[in-house]
Amino acid sequence: MRSVLWAILIAFGCVPAAQAQAQKPASGTLPSLTSSGLTVAPKLNLHQNINEDEMSSFLVADKIETDQSGKVIMTGNAEVRRIDSVVKGDYIDYDRSTGDARVRGNGLIMRDATIVRGSELNYNINSETGEVTDPNFWLGSTGGAGKAAHADILSRTRLRLTDVNYAGCPCPDPAWYISSQQVDLDFDKNEGIARNGVLYFKKVPILYSPYLTFPVKKERKSGLLVPTYGASSNSGFDLSIPYYFNIAPNYDATLTPRYLSKRGVQLGGQFRYLGRKYSGQLDGTWLGHDHVTGEDRWMLLGQHKQILGNGFNAYLDYRRVSDDDYFRDFSSFGMSDASVNYLPSSARVTWSGYKYFSGSLSAFKYQTLQDKTTNYEQPQFDKLPELYMRAARYNWGGFDVVSENYATRFSMPFYSGRLSKFDYWRNHHIAPDGTRLSSYTTIAYPIVRAGWYVTPKMGLHMSQYNTNWYGADTGFVGLPDSQSRVLPIMSLDSGMTFERNTTLFGNDSIQTLEPRVYYLNVPYRDQSDIPIYDTSIASFNYAQAFGENIFSGGWDRISNANQLTIGLTSRWLDAESGFERLSLSAAQRLYFEDQRVTLGAETPRTNTRSDYLVGASAALTDKFNVRFDAQFNPESRERNRMSAGVRWSPKRLTSLSVSYRYERDPLMVANPDVYVDPEDDRTREQISLAGQWPLTRSLYTMGRFDYSLQEKRNTQTIVGLEYKGDCCWTARMVLQRYAVSRGDTNTAVFFQLELAGLGSLGTDPMRLLSDRVIGYEPVTPPISEKTTFERYE
Repeated sequence: MRSVLWAILIAFGCVPAAQAQAQKPASGTLPSLTSSGLTVAPKLNLHQNINEDEMSSFLVADKIETDQSGKVIMTGNAEVRRIDSVVKGDYIDYDRSTGDARVRGNGLIMRDATIVRGSELNYNINSETGEVTDPNFWLGSTGGAGKAAHADILSRTRLRLTDVNYAGCPCPDPAWYISSQQVDLDFDKNEGIARNGVLYFKKVPILYSPYLTFPVKKERKSGLLVPTYGASSNSGFDLSIPYYFNIAPNYDATLTPRYLSKRGVQLGGQFRYLGRKYSGQLDGTWLGHDHVTGEDRWMLLGQHKQILGNGFNAYLDYRRVSDDDYFRDFSSFGMSDASVNYLPSSARVTWSGYKYFSGSLSAFKYQTLQDKTTNYEQPQFDKLPELYMRAARYNWGGFDVVSENYATRFSMPFYSGRLSKFDYWRNHHIAPDGTRLSSYTTIAYPIVRAGWYVTPKMGLHMSQYNTNWYGADTGFVGLPDSQSRVLPIMSLDSGMTFERNTTLFGNDSIQTLEPRVYYLNVPYRDQSDIPIYDTSIASFNYAQAFGENIFSGGWDRISNANQLTIGLTSRWLDAESGFERLSLSAAQRLYFEDQRVTLGAETPRTNTRSDYLVGASAALTDKFNVRFDAQFNPESRERNRMSAGVRWSPKRLTSLSVSYRYERDPLMVANPDVYVDPEDDRTREQISLAGQWPLTRSLYTMGRFDYSLQEKRNTQTIVGLEYKGDCCWTARMVLQRYAVSRGDTNTAVFFQLELAGLGSLGTDPMRLLSDRVIGYEPVTPPISEKTTFERYE
């Protein structure tokens, strides 16, 4: 019930005492370019710092006269204009002695893009009180409209309306409206109070409140928010009733009681704050004695950002839940939450005070959420703390010099979560702790010319490890407590670009041919005594094929290399727009020595050629796209990775996409003959279908289907219907079924009724649809922001 419009009534004090008729100014015209000293204003602006007592008023009417008592009488198309408002009527009179102004017949007040019409308007300029009979109003700030039987202007900032109907959209016959016996508005407090308010949809009452408060301006206001509801197989019927606290302009909070029929009552809260040099928020939930597990369940999330000055900034991110299954049981947004395995908490201070230098001091601690239906997942190492310093200077006499340096203390946590199945692991050290010092400094000399480039680069990687192996627990016996490693890394990167004019599908195009050759040389160092903290095998793809190490992360392993990578890319670009219509690429490594450095027990590579990398993407039309990339073993001709997709979007709100993804377990890629237990097999093969399609002019369907060929089961299904009403409303129903673990699934149902200008009833599925359904577009386009000049004259 956004009754900001009534502010116009309150501010009505524009009838002048002058008796002379003023000439009517032109409406909405820009200053003439030929006028001396005037220029065209780029946009309309509000006049600032003008006292209302000093505003000039202009009187316009077919006839203006003064009676014997001194009252100014205007008849026939009467208007009173000020810089901030316009008053119109068939008849207007003003009594200078009492301050009374009366408008009879087709009365109208316009201010801040809001229009109020009434058959009779009475207003006292001195006391700023009055009344309006049968007012109709149109809000400039929101686009809403309404009607009341009577309006009493109690003061400049207070208004009382009787028998009010309000709708938040400008339709002639709105689908919804709110009816109330009495509405009190206080603009200083930004508060509206509706008594016995009823929300009607299609003339059917769907919501009643004996006492409803709401903001009358765009500023925030404390009060109840629209309830949300839904259902899921894990939690049952789900109802939330949030209450918003507008504590201060830069502080607010939301308290959300949530009823879960299968689990109990959960209390959630959020606190947000914003300062000149800091910002952040706290989120948390608490459910005492879960009806299913019998335990207390909770979540706590917190973020803080602080500008310390002199180039220093601080960041804090805290994330914790009560147990391993929290997100699986309470997730409201499907797999985006239920598939969370690690919760990182961090504290960090960064510095960038000098032109060429920067650094940070950080601490990272992880909570690992185990899945009781699968094998134990080793937690990540905590970094308590990590010091990072970087120095970089580019084009320093033609050279690029970069130095990155780390000092990190690693600690493996004893436990994570509450699963008794893994109690053994929580009472023993399962990995060593230690400190790693590393420094990698590189010098490059890029030579870039039109059509080609060559970049020689040399680097030196130095590292020092001090390790506590916990031999009795971990099984690492006889390894040295201190190890060091120094490795030079040399590379030469070069490429060329050729172009020619051609045609593609009958259209003028520019074809490019872009060969690239990259040579890398890294000598062998025995690294078997060095612990592995945060290093893994990198996925072999087009970008990594031109990288310096086959391992990713902190480089606890640096592979020996004497190899050459050859790549070729060809593109077809639209001759007029430069849009890329077709792209083809291929790459392969040639090895001149065997791999000798491994990560664990995998078999080192002995072949002389890497897998083939191929990729293709094509926009066959402006509405039809295909893509494909793959990694093939040149000897067995088997694929190790493949991804393909097709997408068709013939028009707005219409799209279809099909995608396929396959990725072999990295251990099997490194050694095709190795045996991997099916329970530990990390091979992934999945098909996904997604789309949005109109069934009628108003009814649309959308959905997604994911099927794991490796696990032989459906991992996610989304089916939804969206109905766009004839005026200012949209209804949605979404059903989602998704895997929360290897053995469990959850089914959730979302219902939502969106009423334009008011809000939404039910659980909002828009984030789910936008994240999961490729190409999804809401059937309701975004509403443009209203301005105070919406109905400017």
